[in-house]
Amino acid sequence: MDALDVARWQFGVTTVYHFLFVPLTIGLSVLVAILQTLWHRTGNERYLKLTKFYGKLFLINFAMGVVTGIVQEFQFGMNWSDYSRFVGDIFGAPLAIEALVAFFLESTFIGLWIFGWDRLPKRAHLASIWAAAIGTNLSAYFILAANSFMQNPVGYRINPDSGRAELTDFPAVLTNKVALITFPHTLAGSFLVAGSLVVAVGLYHVIRNRGSADAGAYRFATKFGSWVVLVASAAVLFTGDIQGKIMTEVQPMKMAAAEGLYTTESPASFSVLTIGSLDGTREVFALKIPYLLSYLGTGDPHGTVHGINDLQAQYATQYGAGSYTPIIPVTYWSFRFMIAFGMAAGAIALLVLWSQRKGRTPSSRWLLRAGLAMPVLPLLANSFGWIFTEMGRQPWIVFGEMLTRNGVSRSVSLTEVLTSFTAFTLIYATLAVIEVKLLLRYARAGVPDVSEQPPTDDTDDAERPLAFAY
Repeated sequence: MDALDVARWQFGVTTVYHFLFVPLTIGLSVLVAILQTLWHRTGNERYLKLTKFYGKLFLINFAMGVVTGIVQEFQFGMNWSDYSRFVGDIFGAPLAIEALVAFFLESTFIGLWIFGWDRLPKRAHLASIWAAAIGTNLSAYFILAANSFMQNPVGYRINPDSGRAELTDFPAVLTNKVALITFPHTLAGSFLVAGSLVVAVGLYHVIRNRGSADAGAYRFATKFGSWVVLVASAAVLFTGDIQGKIMTEVQPMKMAAAEGLYTTESPASFSVLTIGSLDGTREVFALKIPYLLSYLGTGDPHGTVHGINDLQAQYATQYGAGSYTPIIPVTYWSFRFMIAFGMAAGAIALLVLWSQRKGRTPSSRWLLRAGLAMPVLPLLANSFGWIFTEMGRQPWIVFGEMLTRNGVSRSVSLTEVLTSFTAFTLIYATLAVIEVKLLLRYARAGVPDVSEQPPTDDTDDAERPLAFAY
């Protein structure tokens, strides 16, 4: 083990941990805004209750996401200074815009939304949550644009004197074909997570509190969340199909590794199950669906999909001697876990909707257990998706331009990286316990009482202390 290994583990752990909060924040911000819009248009109190209820869960998650995101970015200078030096001119531009525009937009208007209840006009207060939601989604786009440069470098040149990548076409970076499809795919995955949380919490109260006065609100939340999950599932499949074709074009090795395809095939079959040799160089047993991989990769059932061994030989000739093959079992199984967990969430959403057909009230304990598992399933799907995306690019940190081993900080020792990795892991474990406890505590509490009216005394509004709306 050396500093490179630990630095890779640290970035992997912090990235996956951070992304546990990101999709829920992205999706739930929009769903809360929709619920408040329904209250604003109809005046129905149940929508106000749901807005404040799920808004509280959104804020808890948002706070945790901010903390973990800030720590993650410090690693570029700490552990990956050579990478930052090489690509900072390009990578830093979208991240700077994300911080100066998107993050300030969402954080400012979230503050107005939190403290603006009964202080701002209703329309202005509604606009604040929509502005925060827009800022959250813009933030995701700029970050994905930066990551997409690592997958498919565009809009740059290599300075022959400094050896650094220099930005030549910023619009090209923002309109990178990988970013244009990764963004809607990520949004769809985020709504899958957020909708699943809405379903899980709503279903819990529908089954456990069937006779409560707020049963109608919970039933609506359960149906609303289920439809969000189903629409998001369809969007994930549609955008994922396009993403697969672009991935085959710009990173053919990643597609080959995802399928355990060792030799070039035309037409190529989709691997349902492949068992390879221990050294990962050949196929031992495979169960396949003919023509499907060619269609997924090229759009043509008879299209050619290049295999791992042929691509390895091509890259060795193009870039020099060395291994350009990612860890096949990781890419192969993370790709399948991503699909399986996402589809499982959609299947449970269908079951939940079916259980409430014609005004019926679900009561099955098995359905409750499946519903409570729903938020975990798309979170796992998102996590395995990012593991596949990043591990499938290896050994490149910037595809075709910089190897991962060349991006690590040369002045940071194994002890230093291991110390920070251990400290961050322990802190993140503590924060995870706090996050889960807070979410469970407020989710079990149910929707708040919104019957209380704001003070009607003569106290000057400017002299009233700011109060958290919940």
